[in-house]
Amino acid sequence: MKTKIQIPKIPKEQKTPFVNQLLEIIQQQFEQIQQQAEQIQQQVEQIQILKDEIAKLKKLNGKPKIKPSNLDKNTDEKKKKKKKKKNWFKRSKTKKIEIHENIEIQPDEIPEGSKFKGYSDFIVQDIQIINHNIRYRRAQWETPSGEYVIGELPNSVSGHFGNNLISFILYQYYSCHVTQPLIYEQLNEFGIEISAGQINNIIIKSKEKFHKEKEQILATGLEMSKYINVDDTGARHKGKNGYCTHIGNEYFAWFESTESKSRINFLKLLQGENKDFVINEDSLEYMSCQKFPDYQLSKVIKANEKIFQGDAEWKTYLNSMEITSSKHIRTATEGALIGSLIYHGFNKDLAIISDDAGQFNIFLHGLCWVHAERHVYKLIGVTEEQEEFIKSTREKIWELYRSLKIYRLNPDEAKKNELEKEFDELFTQKTGFKTLDNVLKRIHKNKSELLLVLERPDIPLHNNLSENDIREYVKKRKISGSTRSPTGRRCRDTFTSLKKTCRKLGISFWDYLSDRIECKNNIPLLSNIMVSKIGDITTL
Repeated sequence: MKTKIQIPKIPKEQKTPFVNQLLEIIQQQFEQIQQQAEQIQQQVEQIQILKDEIAKLKKLNGKPKIKPSNLDKNTDEKKKKKKKKKNWFKRSKTKKIEIHENIEIQPDEIPEGSKFKGYSDFIVQDIQIINHNIRYRRAQWETPSGEYVIGELPNSVSGHFGNNLISFILYQYYSCHVTQPLIYEQLNEFGIEISAGQINNIIIKSKEKFHKEKEQILATGLEMSKYINVDDTGARHKGKNGYCTHIGNEYFAWFESTESKSRINFLKLLQGENKDFVINEDSLEYMSCQKFPDYQLSKVIKANEKIFQGDAEWKTYLNSMEITSSKHIRTATEGALIGSLIYHGFNKDLAIISDDAGQFNIFLHGLCWVHAERHVYKLIGVTEEQEEFIKSTREKIWELYRSLKIYRLNPDEAKKNELEKEFDELFTQKTGFKTLDNVLKRIHKNKSELLLVLERPDIPLHNNLSENDIREYVKKRKISGSTRSPTGRRCRDTFTSLKKTCRKLGISFWDYLSDRIECKNNIPLLSNIMVSKIGDITTL
């Protein structure tokens, strides 16, 4: 909720340094008041929600919803323009529908001499939800030696619950976000004799092949892609705060929940199945760029061992080198992880697009323009002049953004220099509005990351893809809350990754689950489909 303080217009000749200082103080106080007002408004809304909930529990009438009046709207000012008529044609909605049953209906009375002219089809779509129980009667025979032989179950039978039922439970839980109690209630009403514990086992137990396919998705995505979008969100586990990191692009989505969202954590996620630490030229270069002390760097350079397997070996090495400062340990660890990534073939030209979170600022890093502009959008002008500065600046930012979008389609060296000049002029201007000038100065420091598109027209200008993908995780979190077991947390990450990747590759998640549960393997590995799709794009 934005409000405006009416300050009398002060002529320029009267704007002494003292007056400007007072205006700046007013601006700071107003921003503090505005923040407090927003907090109060949120508390009022929360109180109203609680009041409405209490009213429902007491079976009382809640707060009435009164629609705003339309009397003040001037309909004459905005006349509706007549839209050009388009030549529409009716598309057949039932052309691709598979017909399972034909029922022929004759007229009640057919006059004598009438001629048959075919059928007028009327298609009704329906679904059958019934329990279908199978009893395998395994014949037992006693041999002359006294031993028994018994009929073997088909390979498709893995337990007392059929493949379709297992696929249905997984689809309901991971795709439709139905909670376990509701699935239990639903299946019991369908006539399925199953316990809550058995449903839980179906959801999280024996899912190694799904976990393995998820890891292959990340390895293939990092190897084949030119860029990735990254983001993170909250993910509570066992009642403690945690984080879920998303990595993906148009072809895949990968989620992993951890206790931390540090740069070390992000580098370990990029490692995938590799868990080593490597000291090489790349790791030493990173440490040097991060201002790792020379006396510590010299110790690392003289070290004989170059590869350390696991955290235990790495910690032992750091202790032996007498690297004990938390800051130095962090820098050395980040460098060794970067060394490991490049040692195992990580593409240093892979662009990483983020919303300016520090842990993602490694290798070739690009920033989201939407998040950068948001700093200007959040500003509140005290005077009309300040409001006009904010408005005009935002318009110029989006005008530059549109120019960059055009440049991506047709890169040009002359246009590149022109856009760099426009960027400098926009974000180094001095408006006299100190808060705005500071924001613009901060954005200008990120010039190389915001204008990475000039060198790499193939990358996006925003991080919307990652924002949209991570909503899938947020929806699940809001419905089911936190996870309670490591297996449950791992399964949530795995099936969210598989579902989003299936959707991006144009594969039905239901068909995917049925194929994997029944072990048909008619649908190739998702990583193989990614290779074919990304390969087709790169050859164009």
